[in-house]
Amino acid sequence: ERYGLGILKGMALTFKHLFRPPITVQYPEEKLVTSQRIRGVGLVWFPDNCRACALCSQACPHGNIELVTHKEEKKRAVDTLEVDEGRCMFCGLCVEACPFNALAMGTAYEKAEYSRGKFMLNKEQLTVSETRQPSGYLKPEFAARLPRQTLLVYWDKLRSEGGQKLEMLPLSKKRGRGV
Repeated sequence: ERYGLGILKGMALTFKHLFRPPITVQYPEEKLVTSQRIRGVGLVWFPDNCRACALCSQACPHGNIELVTHKEEKKRAVDTLEVDEGRCMFCGLCVEACPFNALAMGTAYEKAEYSRGKFMLNKEQLTVSETRQPSGYLKPEFAARLPRQTLLVYWDKLRSEGGQKLEMLPLSKKRGRGV
């Protein structure tokens, strides 16, 4: 009698999920909103806040941040800032070490290149742009401006509250062949 009850519970759960709409996200076409505090790919540098103290390069455990400065009249200025994102493990120690809030972690989570040279970024490439946005990791002022995270568990609730709209794409024979 105990074995039959377990099978019935399992089959009831299977039938419950059988008739609800799928919640699969078609990844390359659709992307979920990540956590506000993601330690994403890349650093975001704010040159107005930077005082060229080089604490970020000292805190990096792999030595991926190269900072060359010179002394001006009353303060130091940054000559070159280079970050090797190919070797970066995105630990966030450089962001934690910066006392002037000149560094923030990025929100991107995918970055693939064919050559390692494209992972060497200079100070112009590290500033805020359309593709390089700061995350809320250790920065609550940035987290307040970012959209709420999309979790598939809460997808129905977010959709009813006017959150991120996920569309169901029809299956095609060409999917997966670069089309």
